[in-house]
Amino acid sequence: MTQPVDTTLILPSPAKLNLFLHITGQRDNGYHELQTIFQFIDYCDTLSFSPNESGKIEIRPEIPGVPLTDNLIYKAAKLIQDKTGCEQGAYIQLNKILPMGGGLGGGSSNAATALLGLNHLWGTQLSIHELAELGLTLGADVPVFVRGEAAWAEGVGEKLTPMLDLDENWFVVVVPDCHVNTGQIFCHKDLTRDTPTCRISAALRGEGQNDCENVVTKLHQEVCNSLNLLRKFGSARMTGTGACCFLEVNSESEANKILNQLPADTSAFKAKGLNISPLQKAVNS
Repeated sequence: MTQPVDTTLILPSPAKLNLFLHITGQRDNGYHELQTIFQFIDYCDTLSFSPNESGKIEIRPEIPGVPLTDNLIYKAAKLIQDKTGCEQGAYIQLNKILPMGGGLGGGSSNAATALLGLNHLWGTQLSIHELAELGLTLGADVPVFVRGEAAWAEGVGEKLTPMLDLDENWFVVVVPDCHVNTGQIFCHKDLTRDTPTCRISAALRGEGQNDCENVVTKLHQEVCNSLNLLRKFGSARMTGTGACCFLEVNSESEANKILNQLPADTSAFKAKGLNISPLQKAVNS
């Protein structure tokens, strides 16, 4: 094992968008079969890592209502320690801008950044494949953040086919003032669970939809309002299980124009689509 890096490591923790999301079945264990396209955007949390000799994992600030042992960053750190026998600890500072319960993958992204960051900081030399396998135990979305490539995903989201030729367009993203519980959506009796599988080519032509959207908009009027607002400008969709909604546009100037026309009290931002994650670029550099 190499010596741990004796410095502070600062890494991005990017958001993702589901460009479509089909629920194609449900397994006996309750997990849902799906098809989706993940693309990253240049809108990120930031994690700072500093090693310590105590072996303890300290994370600041604390997330209200989330015990340390339930924090995905902490769980990621413990997974590496347990797998490698690493006796190092870390102080981790999280600068959070991604909304919780927003469908942008913030928690999964934080976990992936922790896996890659601590693997480098502690010199534990786990491969990307090993880190992705660890990540899958934390959540179905974690492996795509670990691997850092836009991808076509199937299974529960873990079967990934890189899609590095997607158009890297701009997005206007609206953040409704509500928190969507993913478990509640996947357990809902009205959720579509039998959408026929589609080909990648059909999804790229825009023939897909988000199967969670119908349930979420019934439960959360804020999401319905956000979609209606964006649909004045084009074909808007919800990402993941919500709550965030997005509209794809061709240029930054078009994104700015739409943002300027939204009501003043709308929480929204612009972001550029990326086929290589900012995290992967930072780690490789």
